[in-house]
Amino acid sequence: MVHAITADKVYKRFDKGYSPLQKHKLNPGLPSNESMVVALDQASFKVEQGEIFGLLGASGAGKSTLLRLVSTLLIPDKGEIQVFGFDTVREPVQVQRLINQLPAETNCFKKLSPVENLIYAARLFGIYGEDTRYQAEEILLRLGLAVGSINQPMDDMPAGVHAIVAMAKALLSYPKLLLMDEPTRGLDPTSKTEFLRIIKKINQDTGMTILLTTRDPEQAEFLCDHIALMKNGKILALETTASLRQMPPQLRRKPVLLDVINNRSENIPVEVVMG
Repeated sequence: MVHAITADKVYKRFDKGYSPLQKHKLNPGLPSNESMVVALDQASFKVEQGEIFGLLGASGAGKSTLLRLVSTLLIPDKGEIQVFGFDTVREPVQVQRLINQLPAETNCFKKLSPVENLIYAARLFGIYGEDTRYQAEEILLRLGLAVGSINQPMDDMPAGVHAIVAMAKALLSYPKLLLMDEPTRGLDPTSKTEFLRIIKKINQDTGMTILLTTRDPEQAEFLCDHIALMKNGKILALETTASLRQMPPQLRRKPVLLDVINNRSENIPVEVVMG
C-alpha cells in the first residue's frame, strides 16, 4: 500500500530573516554561506494511511517548514516528498487535490454565522449547489457545535467555536490528508481538551490521515500513532506513542522532555527519553 507521506532526506535552508512575503535577499551584505540558516537537514520519515502523525519539537525545530513542504507551499532544496505517491515538486496539483490545511489563524468572518462562513469557504473551494448549506450544517453539528449556534453571528463566540469552524472549513473538501500547525494554539484549557477529542474523532470516524505539529508532548501522546522528535531541523527519533507512554514518569513530564529537546538537560540524553 502506498504511504500517505514519504519524506526522503529532505533539506531546506533560508536566508536569515527570511519572510515568504519578501523575495529579495534580506542580508545582502553577508557572504552567501553566512546568510543562510538550515531549517531542515536530511529529514526522512513515512506516514501510514489513516494515522495521526505528530512532529514534536520546540520553536525553530523545523516543524512548520516541513508542513509547508508537504503542502507544496515550499520546495525542498534537496530530497523528495511524496503524498499518496505523488511528488510534491513534479506533481503539485495532484497533491493539492488530496490535502487541506487547518490554518494557524482561524480567519472567520465575525459578522457571519458559522454556516455562512462555511458557505463562503465552499465557494472558494469551487463547491456550489443546493446541498451546500445542508453539508455545512451537518459538518458543524458532527464537530459538536450546538444547534442554536450554527446560524448566529460569530463576533461574541469563544475561541473554541472559531477553532471548530476553522476545522469545518478544512473538512469541506473531504481531504485524504489534513495538515495542522499547532491546532490548539490560543485555546483555553477546556476548549483545547475538547478540540483534541474532535481531532481524534475525525480520524477514527473517517480514516483521514492527519499530520500535525506540536510543542506539547502530552498532546502528542494523546493524539498520535507515531511521533517524530525534532530539533534544529533534524529528526532525532521516530517513535510510536506506546514507546512514549513507557517512559519513566519522571521523564514523561512535559518540562523534562522539552528540556531534552532544547539541550537544557545534560544528564538525560535523547536516547533515554525516546528509546
